[in-house]
Amino acid sequence: MRKASNMIALSAILLAALLAGLSAVYAANLIERRSATEIRHALAAEGITWAGVETDGLQVRLYGTAPTEAIRFRALTITGTVVDAARVIDQMDVTPASPVAPPRFSLELLRNNDGLSMIGLIPGGNQRDTIIKSVKKAADGAQITDMLDVAEFERPEGWDAALEFGLEAMRLLPRSKISISADQVAVTAISDSPAQKRKLEAALAREAPDGIATHIDISSPRPVIAPFTLRFVIGPDGARFDACSAHTAEGRERILAAARAAGLPDDAGGCTLGLGVPSPNWAAAVETGIAALARLGGGALTFSDADVTLVALDDAPRSLFDTVTAELEADLPEVFSLHAVLPEPVKLDGSGDPKGPPEFVATLSPEGQTQLRGRVTDEVMRTAAESYARSRFGLGNVYSAMNLDETLPDGWPRRVLTGLEGLAELSNGVVIVQPEFVALRGATGDPEARARIARLFGEKLGEAQNFSIEVAYEERLDPVASMPTPQECVDGINAILAEQKITFAPGSVTLEGEALKVVDRIASALRDCPGVRMEIGGHTDSQGREVMNEQLSQQRAEAVLTALIARRILTTDLTARGYGESVPIAENDTEDGREANRRIEFRLITPKTGAAPEEAAQTGGAETPDGSQAPETDADTPEEAGAPETETADEQD
Repeated sequence: MRKASNMIALSAILLAALLAGLSAVYAANLIERRSATEIRHALAAEGITWAGVETDGLQVRLYGTAPTEAIRFRALTITGTVVDAARVIDQMDVTPASPVAPPRFSLELLRNNDGLSMIGLIPGGNQRDTIIKSVKKAADGAQITDMLDVAEFERPEGWDAALEFGLEAMRLLPRSKISISADQVAVTAISDSPAQKRKLEAALAREAPDGIATHIDISSPRPVIAPFTLRFVIGPDGARFDACSAHTAEGRERILAAARAAGLPDDAGGCTLGLGVPSPNWAAAVETGIAALARLGGGALTFSDADVTLVALDDAPRSLFDTVTAELEADLPEVFSLHAVLPEPVKLDGSGDPKGPPEFVATLSPEGQTQLRGRVTDEVMRTAAESYARSRFGLGNVYSAMNLDETLPDGWPRRVLTGLEGLAELSNGVVIVQPEFVALRGATGDPEARARIARLFGEKLGEAQNFSIEVAYEERLDPVASMPTPQECVDGINAILAEQKITFAPGSVTLEGEALKVVDRIASALRDCPGVRMEIGGHTDSQGREVMNEQLSQQRAEAVLTALIARRILTTDLTARGYGESVPIAENDTEDGREANRRIEFRLITPKTGAAPEEAAQTGGAETPDGSQAPETDADTPEEAGAPETETADEQD
């Protein structure tokens, strides 16, 4: 009985334990489901729908891929408000961040008399040092304002070339704004004169890098034009301006529109904007005059300040000439006065024959030789003409064969000297002076020469301004447009050296005899190459010790540089460097090969990528004949390299 009671009690205990266990499991599952549900609701309320929630007892596991690290952390924080944060297991991932796109690098350099400013975002590395070195050199002690930011990204393609060109433009232009980016360089600057503007534009055009868009806008102050001149001609070859002046952009357009209506080609040059206009009605007066000339069918119209001269063709009908000139005189604005000419047919003999009609002829050859022929009034006039010609064309370049004629008309000396002054504007040509007509023909390398001649003739020939200017601009004669490229400069000098080497006595660094004549020719070539960075390289054969050969070549290169300085060559852009025997161009086991290796060479210095121009100048930046980079040395000068040793180097020189 007692045994049965014990069994019943044990069964009851086991049943109670089982029920308690089942209740605990049920309660735990209920808690897990409720916690997971509450977490999901809390996350959904914040828009976090990507996160998964799993419960394992009291632990809560979060999984899924968060868009950002901040949102992942937000999910953890929200979950921690529902359950104890210590129970949360973070198994979430974060979407990999997209690579940050490199910024657009740009640099603006602003330079004026007060200093220089640098503004922009540039790549890292040594770019900042490169720019600052160049800017300090150009500023020459003036104030520098540094507003540069740096971003550590790779330099984009084209940036180095654009930066190099922009820094060179800054060096050349003391009043400028230069905008640099990887694909273009924009230059806005002010020059002192039209001539300087042309030189600067030509220099920048030569330096412009390939593959980089360049926009160059260089302006010059408006010149004072005295006399304020315009000359419009309609002849057998069409209409043209010998000189065109305007005082406003609007007036210029009115003048050009009238000229085009009279036959001026659309691609013809424009008018010069200048100061000194005699009347605010200048453009209206010119319009009226051009229209009158077109009605006559041809001739020449000259404005010299307020004096207007209209010269019709010699075959113009008298009745038409009288009508047109009368109407023109009435229509011209106040202040302007008209002198109209219907000339007799002109025969240009050009021989200066004393038996022919009165005539003076001066001829300028392309070689600079000048002949003076024809008639002058007296001995004083002949002496004056010869003296003036020798002062303009050279003392030994003038041949005189003039005859005296006391019957020449008044004003003849002035016409002759004016003709010679006009001829002096040309590279070659001829001027023919007659009592009623002056003709100038020839070629020039100055695009402004024809306008200057027109102003000169208009001012000095008086009211009877019947003259002809047939002057052609030829680019080959233009000292600016015909300047060689940097590579052409170097090739030209090396061509001189190929024809005749610079030689030294064995072991010597002294230039003597024929070597000095070669240096003279090189100096002459360098005068046509201003601003071109070159390296004078000295080379030896392999005989003697390597260190001594290097020292000897350095000293010889410097001897050439010193000789150029003595010839008044600006050597700021030249550097001397000795390579010793390290860059042979022939084998050293024959005398001919050693002779070829003993040489002086000129090389174009090209700045290294990312290097400052002055750094490149110091390291050479030039390639060796086999295309490799020229070796660098620890000693740039003989003094740094040490005194020569007793052993003779390069004995075969």
